Order: sequence, then structure tokens, then C-alpha cells
Amino acid sequence: MQRIRLRYTKRGRLRFTSHRDFQRAFERALRRAEVPMAYSAGFTPHPKVSYANAAPTGTGSEAEYLEIALTEARDPETLRALLDESLPAGLDITDAVEARTSGLADRLTASVWELRLDGVTAKDAEKAVEAFLAAETVEVQRKTKNGIRSFDARSAVAELQARSAADRPLDNACAILRLVVRHVTPAVRPDDVLSGLRAVADLAPPVPAAVTRLAQGLFDEESGTVTDPLAPDRETVTAAAPAAAATVSATAPGTGSA
Repeated sequence: MQRIRLRYTKRGRLRFTSHRDFQRAFERALRRAEVPMAYSAGFTPHPKVSYANAAPTGTGSEAEYLEIALTEARDPETLRALLDESLPAGLDITDAVEARTSGLADRLTASVWELRLDGVTAKDAEKAVEAFLAAETVEVQRKTKNGIRSFDARSAVAELQARSAADRPLDNACAILRLVVRHVTPAVRPDDVLSGLRAVADLAPPVPAAVTRLAQGLFDEESGTVTDPLAPDRETVTAAAPAAAATVSATAPGTGSA
């Protein structure tokens, strides 16, 4: 059985698709592309697809991940292209690698988000960010199926910066927030950070923020960066290639000693 890990996007209007909507679209793409999927056992077999830390409905993403299991070996790049052609524009398969390591979900420990705040000046956003980062805790509330839940949104935030949108005229305010948040329990989402900014600095954008996940992966505490979670698989494949070539050379006819 071969395992392939894929990176995909949610862009444009398709940011409003739910995770279940994407699952249905992806399974149709698997059938269209004639991917030799492995299936689960039982009365209702389903394709072996593992999804990892999907973005909330309504947020865009450049870095969603999943893993599929195949019954026949396929070239990852060829498979990526076939699946990308079988999905609607906006749900794009941007990377594929053969899984050579374990624990993809364990390497998704942080996310980088971009929050676009129309109607908010960069100066007001910077003041709110300063107040948020200066606070030891920022208590926010979220409605759940079990009622209202309160938790601290500050401790999960590793980085928060504000700047002005470069693509807007000076008379049309739009602030951009860059947020790096650790994946903790309970999960702290971009809208929780916005609630925290409202609580500490009364920052309230006149229209809903446009939120996009730019990256997710392993958080490096020393550098403060989020690393590519597929890199270990890529490195293993690259390291295995010279070893395989050396083995073929050593066993080829005429390579032995006289």
C-alpha cells in the first residue's frame, strides 16, 4: 500500500465550502481521476483518506493537508495533476509527496494567518495589537453546542503584527494582520483573536474580516517560523535515491571484482 500526502487550497468563493462539502468533492475527484484507492473494511467501505486540521468554513487557505492510501503505486506529481484537473478552480492540489515518515498531524502545531480588516487604519490596528500583546491573558467567549465557553486567546498567539494594505489607496483604509498561532486545546482561531482585540482595544472592523491561512506546520520556537510539514517526506525520498542508485550499480553485471 502506498500513501500520498497532498497539500490543497481553498480560494475565492470556495472558502465558504464546509469540510464535508470538500470531502464530497474530493471523493468525486478520486473517481474521475481513476485513482486506485484503498478502502476500509466493513459494511460501508469508504476511501482511506485522512484529513488534518481543516480550516473553518468561511476562511481561505493556502495550506490544507490530507493523506490517501493507494493499492497501486503512482507518481505523486502525476497524481497531483490528475486530481487538480478533477476539482473545481479554487480547490487546487498544489503539492504531493509519497509518505515516508509517520505523524503528519503531529507536525501541524501552528498556523500562519492573514486577516484583512477593511475600514480599519493601520495605526488603529497597531495600537490594538500592542494592547493585545501586552496583556498577560485575554479572555474571550465562543458559542459551542454545549453553551458559551470562555478561554484565554493570548497564550496561543506566537506573533501578531499589523501593517497597511499595499493594494489600497490612502483614502480607503485597510489593515492587514499577520497572525501566528499555536494549535492548542481549546483551539484558538483567528476570530477569537479578533474578539480579543475588541475586548482589549475596542477594535471592531465595520465589515467581517477576510481570513486566509498562509501556512501550517511545525512551529520552531527559536526562529518563530512555521516549517513545511511535507519537508521530512521530501528529504527521505531525496536521500533514498542515491542509495537505490548505488545498490543497482553494485548488483549490475560486470561490476564485481576480477
